[in-house]
Amino acid sequence: MKFEELNIPDVVMQGIAGVGFTDLTPVQVESIPLALRGKDVAGQAQTGTGKTAAFLIALFTRLLRNPKPTGGNPRALILAPTRELVVQIVNDAEGLGAFCPFKIQAIFGGVDYEKQRQALRTGVDIIVATPGRLIDYARQKVFSFGDIEALVIDEADRMFDMGFIKDLRYILRKLPSYEKRQTMLFSATLSPRVMELAYEFMNLAEKVQIEPEQVTAERIDQVVYHVSRREKFPLLLGLLRKFGEEADRVLVFVNTKKEAEHLTERLKANDFKAAVISGDIPQNKRLRILTDFKEGRLTFLIATDVASRGLHIEAVSHVINWDLPQDPEDYVHRIGRTARAGASGQAISFADEDLAFYLPDIEAFIGRKIPNTFPEEEDFIWEFKRGAPRKKAPVPEREKAAAKRRPRHRRKPEGGGTGGGPAS
Repeated sequence: MKFEELNIPDVVMQGIAGVGFTDLTPVQVESIPLALRGKDVAGQAQTGTGKTAAFLIALFTRLLRNPKPTGGNPRALILAPTRELVVQIVNDAEGLGAFCPFKIQAIFGGVDYEKQRQALRTGVDIIVATPGRLIDYARQKVFSFGDIEALVIDEADRMFDMGFIKDLRYILRKLPSYEKRQTMLFSATLSPRVMELAYEFMNLAEKVQIEPEQVTAERIDQVVYHVSRREKFPLLLGLLRKFGEEADRVLVFVNTKKEAEHLTERLKANDFKAAVISGDIPQNKRLRILTDFKEGRLTFLIATDVASRGLHIEAVSHVINWDLPQDPEDYVHRIGRTARAGASGQAISFADEDLAFYLPDIEAFIGRKIPNTFPEEEDFIWEFKRGAPRKKAPVPEREKAAAKRRPRHRRKPEGGGTGGGPAS
């Protein structure tokens, strides 16, 4: 189906053409016509399926068809669980809405508080926000929720996972009632808790479900290497040699922050441009790392599942599961970072002796067997720089002090005495 077959305003069509879209993705075919008719939509779709464009096109169309003066208060609100996802939605909105007369404002923590506050005071049409800081401004009466006529909740399941559900419910109760606004909700899974939210705050939402295996498996070349822990880094280097220049943007997933930092240092020691994304990195630095990765100044981005939620990066050539995830849904979430927007991609997983038993659950979840292989000797590169050894955790000062106070046990003299003189 072509976008030109839809009844979309000319200025929105100009934006669609400007970003190079021509054919609708499955989630767009299912959701956009419903939304254009004013229906509430609850959609199950992974990242990389075109859902962001789906709700933005529907949102812009609604606001253009019903122009209303609001006195500077926002007319539409898009909520997302992470700062990175907010930034990406705003970027997509500025592309698709390049010819629309809308002022769009991102609201999230970790950056200039007063600058965002002033932007809201000046007046905006569309807010894209994480819940926390938005509530802060609302409580200060910097803006009003009273004129919101369209709401989007993106990655609703992650809102629950990341502990935002209380904030989300607070915002939903401050909005006009569901009969007076249109709501679109998107989630990787329409779980009972997500649907409970839909039943409570949406107006007879139409369900749109794009199954995970339809989303990720068809365009992604998946393979699992059975390998020991000590062989993983030599195999990684061997695969990079095999892929050559094709591996220009590689996203590597690990299960712990400590392993992410260690792997990043090993790659740097071997002259690869790599960086780690973790939750305790300041927001400005996180955004700078993501920009460097997107623009090709970094080849490797190492991330845990928690730190990577909401990452939206085009043209990732390879996703590597250095560690198999413990949650099968995270496998789908991870490999969906490649083969986005109709492109192809490769997803490589290492199944070591500690994590291989997660593989059957992953295969059951995606409904197919993943090709398995054992690497040959020529697949490894054993000549590499070891880098700095793993850092030992520092001993707390109080433990050092306790050790000094602890009585030392003297070795008993060989003659059987207990003191400083020779045994009698």
